[in-house]
This record gives sequence, C-alpha cells and structure tokens, in this order.
Amino acid sequence: MKTILITGTSKGIGHYLANYYLDKGYKVIGCSRRDSDINHINFTGFCLDVTNEKAVKNMFSSINSLDILINNAGMASMNSAILASTERVRDIVEVNFIATFVACREAVKIMMRRGGRIVNFSTIAVPLSLEGEAAYAGAKSAIESFTRILSKEISKFNITANIIGPCAMDTDLLRGVPDYKVKKILAMQSISTYAEFDDVANVIDFFIDDRSKMITGQTIYLGGII
Repeated sequence: MKTILITGTSKGIGHYLANYYLDKGYKVIGCSRRDSDINHINFTGFCLDVTNEKAVKNMFSSINSLDILINNAGMASMNSAILASTERVRDIVEVNFIATFVACREAVKIMMRRGGRIVNFSTIAVPLSLEGEAAYAGAKSAIESFTRILSKEISKFNITANIIGPCAMDTDLLRGVPDYKVKKILAMQSISTYAEFDDVANVIDFFIDDRSKMITGQTIYLGGII
C-alpha cells in the first residue's frame, strides 16, 4: 500500500483528493489548520499550519515511509498590487511558496531511500498574468521555478517533481471574486468552463503513475492554457 501526503485536506480540492485516494486504496496522510472530518482506517490527520516549520517537520519525522507528496494548501488575495499590504503579501508567499518548499525538502529526505513523486500546485494566473493577482501569481511563479530546479536535484534519487495549474474552479478561492471577473477569466481559457475536482485528480494520477518515471519538471495547466 502506497502512502500519500496531501496538504490542505479540510476542504476543497485537498478534501476531495484525500477521499479519492483513500477510495483507490492508498494510505493517506493529511494536514490542515482545522480538524478533518475524514474518518477512514487508512487516514491519518494532522492539525497544523503549513507555515509553522517546526510543526511540519514534526509531522514528517513521524512518517516512516512516503511515496507521494501533493502540496495543495494555498491562499489567494485578489487586489491591486498598489493596494496590497506587506503583511498580506507576506502571508501569501509563506502559505503558497515557503510552505511548499519546506514540505518538499522534508519529503525528499524520506523519499530518497526508495524514490517517490511530488506534485506542486500553481495556477493559470501565472501564464495569464491576471490583474489583481500579482502576489498570488508571484508566489506560484516561484513554485514553478523551484519545482523545475528541484526536479533536477532529486532525479538521482528516482524522485520526480511536477506542477499542476488549475483553471477556474468552484472553490473558496473564487467565491469572493465578482462574477464579471470570473467570466473574464473563463473567457481567457480555451475551454471556457469551470474545471471539476476530478480534472485535477486526472492530472495528478498521470504524474504519480509508475509509468511516468520519465515525466519531471513539467507543468500542466487546465483549461487549455499554454
């Protein structure tokens, strides 16, 4: 039985993915800032903030083996760059980039024994250069650059690292965005509809498949974005 660790499993995509991989027979380790409602014999949940490095390191130190890491936890804030507070920008960078960096670092220490798969989350806000998403897209751009470099550094351990960039989805990240802005984003996609959680799982399945051993340092955006 393979072990998969997913960050941000209390709601949204992370919650869906945890249940999805439990149904597929994986042992799932999840973490989130609030207790998870997932009740399954193969699920272990940690209540922690991914920006708390000590807590994250303690979580990883309790794991004996790890096959897959999915860095799903993140936060966004749609606002003009000139109106964004330094505190808000710092929070966005810490949650999206630094937390991903730390989780990858700690995961590799375990995976280097027998190989593994890492999937990090970006967003179509990066290639589309979406207005109002300067801090969020900036942090996700850092994740993309970091993941490409990381993939080279860890390839000798038979570990791959790839990136998925979801398009517009019916999640908390978009529910606070005005309808006219959402429609503008959808119009920029080649496939001008919301993606579903299963669309995300499909790409992750590809990245973590045993046959994908030659796929690393790659980014797949949903919605036909290139």
